[in-house]
Amino acid sequence: MKKIIIDCDPGIDDSLAIMLALNSPEVEVVGITIVAGNSPVTMGFHNAKKILSFLGRLDVPVFVGADRPRVREYVNALDTHGEDGLGESFLPEVPGQEIPDKTAVSFLRETLKEGGVSVVALGPLTNLARLIDEDLEAFLSIERLVSMGGNFRSHGNCSPVAEYNYWEDPDSAKVVFDTLYEHHGRIEMVGLDVTREIVLTPEILDQMKKVNSVTGDFIEKITVFYFKFHWEWEHIRGCVINDPLAVAQFINPNILTGIEAFTEVETSGISMGQTVVDSMGFYRKESNAQIFTRVDKKTFWEMFLTRILGITQSEYKERFAQFFT
Repeated sequence: MKKIIIDCDPGIDDSLAIMLALNSPEVEVVGITIVAGNSPVTMGFHNAKKILSFLGRLDVPVFVGADRPRVREYVNALDTHGEDGLGESFLPEVPGQEIPDKTAVSFLRETLKEGGVSVVALGPLTNLARLIDEDLEAFLSIERLVSMGGNFRSHGNCSPVAEYNYWEDPDSAKVVFDTLYEHHGRIEMVGLDVTREIVLTPEILDQMKKVNSVTGDFIEKITVFYFKFHWEWEHIRGCVINDPLAVAQFINPNILTGIEAFTEVETSGISMGQTVVDSMGFYRKESNAQIFTRVDKKTFWEMFLTRILGITQSEYKERFAQFFT
């Protein structure tokens, strides 16, 4: 069992990723840290608590981190995730859940220095950049760093060239990528090239509700708004669920394949937030990133649906294999 910290900005797909992680025996979620992104940090904290309450896992500690990007003004994504950050499901607040005094960066510093802990980052990289500022040793102690963010050959989702998490705080993303280069580290970048292949369709959701009505109905509540957004803006029938793929990749590194390359993040101008991937080696620089370009969709969906719904592989094949032929 591998120990992980989930650094996130819940968020609809962040919530699905948390559900996958907490239903996976290979990982122990030792804590969740919140960053401003899809939703403001206070909203993100309470959204994480709502997901943990549904899962019966309020034992998992949640810590609040950066409430704004490193340099630029904060721009939330509530137009994508709904007024409450959870698809306008307006789930009830979990009573008795106060924001702890310990900050996300303090928790990251203390926990990472214990060794053997990885980070799955599902939002802007602001908390990790702040950790670098305050304690480089702790940052370099991260066993594996998997980040849902960026894009290589795919177009952006908030500008022609940029993915939201890195566009939201490009300066922090640059600090993380540059620090890894300087110290011969590597980030696993689960970007739009592969996450766009993971689409939750109405047919899959309907079958989920039939197999497990409690979980299926819950996921329907938080994704209906997401479905409408994707249809209006990208003409996708269904919704892209980006973040669970990063968790799945941490659990099973064979789900995604791609290239290793030196990568930089642009911090200004019309290409702000773009990940510039030197796939041809023009700079002659050592790789600081693994850039994923291909995804085994069948393996992902089998993992996601069996674990989220609590069904066997044979039940999965009977109920869902038809959707992934």
